[in-house]
Amino acid sequence: MALATRTDKRPSMTRTLWDSTVGKKTVMAVSGLIMLSYLVVHMMGNLKIFFGAGQFNAYAHWLRTIGEPFLHYEWALWLIRVVLVAAVVGHAVSAYQLSRRDIKARPSQYVHKRARASYATRTMRWGGIILALFIVWHILDLTTGTVHSGFRPGHPYQNVVDTFSTWYGNVIYIVAVAALALHIQHGFWSAAQTLGVGNATRDRVLKVLANVLAVALFAGFVSVPVAVMTGVVS
Repeated sequence: MALATRTDKRPSMTRTLWDSTVGKKTVMAVSGLIMLSYLVVHMMGNLKIFFGAGQFNAYAHWLRTIGEPFLHYEWALWLIRVVLVAAVVGHAVSAYQLSRRDIKARPSQYVHKRARASYATRTMRWGGIILALFIVWHILDLTTGTVHSGFRPGHPYQNVVDTFSTWYGNVIYIVAVAALALHIQHGFWSAAQTLGVGNATRDRVLKVLANVLAVALFAGFVSVPVAVMTGVVS
């Protein structure tokens, strides 16, 4: 007697949500806001370099002792890293799949060209690629020291100064931060729309806030290499 096999098993609610365009956009929005929150905090921490090596190195050490003695050394930092990796992967996969879905939905060019999109909108895709490559470089440069010939473990202030004392270190960093600012300028507003925060009366405020965040993060992050180049930080 042959065993009957069920072929009408319904997909889970999670799978159904993930497979939908709305679900992927929601993942992009939430993961993007998680990364944005991290970037704001990370920028504020970077600015401690203007208070000298002692303050900056103490801040870097504190990051590794958050939650002690309840948490062991670096446990909190690793938890943050895991959340960030999950956010980056979720954001990237959602963006790629939405892009492929959009291409398949319009296999031929439109007869009438659509309205010209903003520069930030048109550069979201390659900007994301630049940021992904930069994340890898940044980790290898200032976390593991793999590509940093003068890297000194336990001396973050000196490592930052050494990195931004090279022309290529500055170029890579500034280009990546510029791509980040453009990404945030468009992405923040898009995330608000996806999560239902925006409406006709709030759009202007959201766009202004997106521009302010983009400019503030660009200025904050770029101020460090500029300070090293000009000798303000040495």
